[in-house]
Amino acid sequence: MAEFELDPRLGANPIVVDWPLCTVFLENDARFPWLVLVPRRANKQEVFQLEDEDRAQFFHEMSVAAERLSNALSPSKMNVAMLGNMVPQLHAHVIARFATDPAWPGPVWNIGARRAYEDAELEVRIPRMQEILGQRP
Repeated sequence: MAEFELDPRLGANPIVVDWPLCTVFLENDARFPWLVLVPRRANKQEVFQLEDEDRAQFFHEMSVAAERLSNALSPSKMNVAMLGNMVPQLHAHVIARFATDPAWPGPVWNIGARRAYEDAELEVRIPRMQEILGQRP
């Protein structure tokens, strides 16, 4: 059985929490409250490649992340997406969107210049996201 290896492009983001199936990362773009969930399963690019139990857990964890971000931040809309065109490893984006954000109402991809978090911002943002996400789903 192959061992799980994280794509380094996903791993370049700071880890927020480890849930039963997914590692949850904070996307390093301070313009948007943006999480990336990566199921720790080897050689998976598509959601249909997951075993039934893992697929159900993946959707559960995505839903919990979206619900908890929504409850804490009261966004205009929650965006949940699985694209994988640039990074084929299976992962999901959970993004709190606001009518005032720089990409609204369009998608967040390739809009303006990404603004990486400053170290001081990460010292605040990561604990805040951990608080929002709380205990295991």
